[in-house]
Amino acid sequence: MKLFGTDGVRGKAGEFLTPFLAIKVAMAFGKTIPKNTGKILVGKDTRRSGYMIENAIVSGLTAIGYDVIQIGPMPTPAVAFLTEDMRCDGGIMISASHNPFYDNGIKFFDKKGNKLGKKIEENIEKIYFENNFGFKIGKEIGKSKRIDDVIGRYIVHIKSSFPKEINLSGVRIVIDTANGAAYKVAPTIFSELGADVITINDEPDGFNINQSAGAMHPDILAAKVKEYRADIGFALDGDADRLVVVDENGDVIDGDKLLGALASYLHLKNRLKNNGIAVTVMSNGALDDFLKKYGIKVYRSNVGDKYVLEVMNKYNLNFGGEQSGHIIFSDYAKTGDGLVSALQAVAYIIESKKTASEAFNLFELYPQVQTNINISEKIPFEKIKGAKEILEEVSKAGYRHLVRYSGTENKLRLLVEGENKSKANEYLEKLKEFFKAKL
Repeated sequence: MKLFGTDGVRGKAGEFLTPFLAIKVAMAFGKTIPKNTGKILVGKDTRRSGYMIENAIVSGLTAIGYDVIQIGPMPTPAVAFLTEDMRCDGGIMISASHNPFYDNGIKFFDKKGNKLGKKIEENIEKIYFENNFGFKIGKEIGKSKRIDDVIGRYIVHIKSSFPKEINLSGVRIVIDTANGAAYKVAPTIFSELGADVITINDEPDGFNINQSAGAMHPDILAAKVKEYRADIGFALDGDADRLVVVDENGDVIDGDKLLGALASYLHLKNRLKNNGIAVTVMSNGALDDFLKKYGIKVYRSNVGDKYVLEVMNKYNLNFGGEQSGHIIFSDYAKTGDGLVSALQAVAYIIESKKTASEAFNLFELYPQVQTNINISEKIPFEKIKGAKEILEEVSKAGYRHLVRYSGTENKLRLLVEGENKSKANEYLEKLKEFFKAKL
């Protein structure tokens, strides 16, 4: 059994993610990381099941000698920042991100607020299944305490990422917090910077997180932006590490267009480190062609913001992201941070003296088609007879393709991209039928 998926441990709360799993994986994490201060930070989003999982995690960590700092509902990037800022040995975020309320997850961070590498995750799984935790006794047992005022530290940190010479006075912004972890912090930050803020979906009840709200349902935000005649709208997901932008006309900005515009903005401000950007294999090829005009190099990673960050670190970059809305400004955050990204986006439109629709539509995307097929087993592609040849055929025709297995399901994901949508669909169907027969 494998515990870790693309981003931590995730599944249906009470079914896969039980208190027993939570207590054991927390102890395995505590046994894996170096122990210096003996403190571990724990945050969560607004799901009802967070109480159950949080208490199990605290029990497990104190049982092996850690002191636990509980900070309640806070964005995932806040947990990453505060783990380092408060000199903890590690951090834990309880969230299933954009998933429905009945799911939950556990994300882990090292002492510097970075997500864990694959080898560390494998070591945690090894300890988990060996059941070798080394319980403490007597005075060596840890303690826990809840701190409710750390939100101020995070707000100050986020505001420091915004250019001091820019005033948001007169800028009307609609923010959809998805009834999630940023329901308090998001409107506070923009209000303190002078914006006219309208907040929607900011009344979590434990069950309405992401429900017809937030980054997964930007049409809700789009309608409000038009209703209030706002300059721009921002939709976050349940743990606020993802951002979707809506322009003044109520149109959703494509994630690759957002990345392209922000990369060119950083370049023109001489703030783009090594003149490069990291994106995933899912990003549209038109993004590469647009950025070539600025001499900006595009590096690609596997799907997942932690893989984007790995590529950023490898090539010494300070900007990258996924088309899905995970955007990393590593000068200010260790992971995707929807609020940092939103502040940079609004700074860009103000400095460009353009409307959001003008500022974020700088190029057209190439047609991209995709599908998923159910499979019985994940056979390595190099062992599938004829796979290399059919993929080469698609490439030689000038169509970019992506064929990959899902990290969490028995599914094969197929994507084809090129100048002609009809032709792209033909190649997609050809790949679909080929792999259906083989898998």
